[in-house]
Amino acid sequence: MQKIIAFTVGGLFGVGLYISQMTNTLKVQGWLDVFGEWDPTLTFVMGGAIIPMFVAWWVADKRTKSFLGKNLPPPTKTEINKPLIIGSICFGTGWGLSGLCPGPAIASLSFGGLSGIIFFISMLTGIVAVSRFTNKENY
Repeated sequence: MQKIIAFTVGGLFGVGLYISQMTNTLKVQGWLDVFGEWDPTLTFVMGGAIIPMFVAWWVADKRTKSFLGKNLPPPTKTEINKPLIIGSICFGTGWGLSGLCPGPAIASLSFGGLSGIIFFISMLTGIVAVSRFTNKENY
């Protein structure tokens, strides 16, 4: 049952990324270009994602078990620290330069061409490098 739910939700996520044009790097870069030719249309996509997630986190905060009956993990660290700041800067820079964040990058693998594949391989390399060469106690 859990795999069916994961497949359904993942498919819905991918379709939503495609319909909202979050997999279109020019559209995303246009949204990020607030001092140039700003394209505000993805603001509605972000609002459409942030509002339900706010409700989901509010509901989850009041629960001890998931809807499938499994224990929910304890809260993680909430302080702003050096790894968070550096990671945010790297993530934002990569997003701004490429026009892709991890979800749309995976979704665009089927039609993004060579540049999408290069971005995905670079993203995986960064993930592996951070997980292998950082002190886990800081996270």
